[in-house]
Amino acid sequence: MKKLLTFTMFVGLVTFLTVGASGQIKKGKTRAITTKQLMVGLVKPQCGGLGESLKSAPTDDKMWGELAIKAALLNEISYNSTEYGRCPDKDWAVAVTGLRDGSEAVLAKIEAKDHSGAQEAFKAITASCAACHKVHKK
Repeated sequence: MKKLLTFTMFVGLVTFLTVGASGQIKKGKTRAITTKQLMVGLVKPQCGGLGESLKSAPTDDKMWGELAIKAALLNEISYNSTEYGRCPDKDWAVAVTGLRDGSEAVLAKIEAKDHSGAQEAFKAITASCAACHKVHKK
């Protein structure tokens, strides 16, 4: 059951990241990169990699460090996702706040080397993606 839930959340996240939406094709007012490019180039690989890596407990500090990088990058993009005119509406803003809070929680669990806690906290990230996709998916 747990594997099915994880797989379903991962598929939902990948679907969200690969489907264009009105906010995802918008360029920031002062940035050349489109939101879709940020999602495909940064969010998708970091979130997918984080989800995949959390399937088993890291065995050394290097692996924990790689997880921390992924979570930190997701947190950073949460700030960029509402700046520069990228945020199209309240639904987007709420989802981005969920991504921010979720990635902070995952990062804290990773820093504490709490694998099961990181897995649980990761659910908030995928939930934020699903919430945004529900509104912005074409």
